[in-house]
Amino acid sequence: MGAYAAPALYAVLLWWSATGLVLVLQHLPRPTHPRSMVAATAALAAALWAIGAVADDETETGAYIGFTAAVIVWGWQEMSYYMGFVSGPKPAACAPNLRGVDRFLAALATSLWHEFAILVGGLAILCLTWGQGNRVALWTYALLALMNASARLNLFLGVRNLHAEFLPPHLSYLACYLSRRPMNPLFPVSVTLGTAATVLIARAALGAEATPQTVTGLSLLAALAALATLEHWFLMLPLPSAALWNWSLPSRTAPVAEVRETGIPRE
Repeated sequence: MGAYAAPALYAVLLWWSATGLVLVLQHLPRPTHPRSMVAATAALAAALWAIGAVADDETETGAYIGFTAAVIVWGWQEMSYYMGFVSGPKPAACAPNLRGVDRFLAALATSLWHEFAILVGGLAILCLTWGQGNRVALWTYALLALMNASARLNLFLGVRNLHAEFLPPHLSYLACYLSRRPMNPLFPVSVTLGTAATVLIARAALGAEATPQTVTGLSLLAALAALATLEHWFLMLPLPSAALWNWSLPSRTAPVAEVRETGIPRE
């Protein structure tokens, strides 16, 4: 049982601590952000090197290193966006009269370069692992990218819990692209696919012929898929989920911009 529990516990701790670290750094005073990005970029370079170095390492250690390195690459993507270094051609609040497709395009304009950076990061990992036996890093990054895109679309379409307190003051304009609703059409699809992915990956890890490296890699991925699905539920369930990262947030920064209300009253 430890062969499955240890990777799952590692994935949970890395997810929780990495998310908290990014929150801590993005809420620090703006003059600290360039130094943080320099350090993060050095970590990015080391992570990409590590992914290439273990691409042919079909051991449990190789799976852990690939998983960790992919999370570091993803952490750089998140930091570069939330610190405002890689955003989009028009990082500004939406006009009050925007609706439908126009509002979506305006939201995309706030993060288009970030979306391209995510794609470039994925292609870099694909090249580093092409034809090799250890692709844990590639699947980890792909899972993070897909579930992040799903969560952001759900926030745009409307959820109960916006967690706008996670936005640093310099990104308060993003709150106008979020909607508060009791449900949206995408949410059931997102959690169903996330749950199905978790079950399928876990079943593969439990396969009788799975090697130790496969068990470790798939257990890491199954735990990550379960966490990503849980994060989606945090957007809807009436739970104080933000308390998981209270330690990483300042006492309270400047108030965020007005949030779109659709369907239920403001909390």
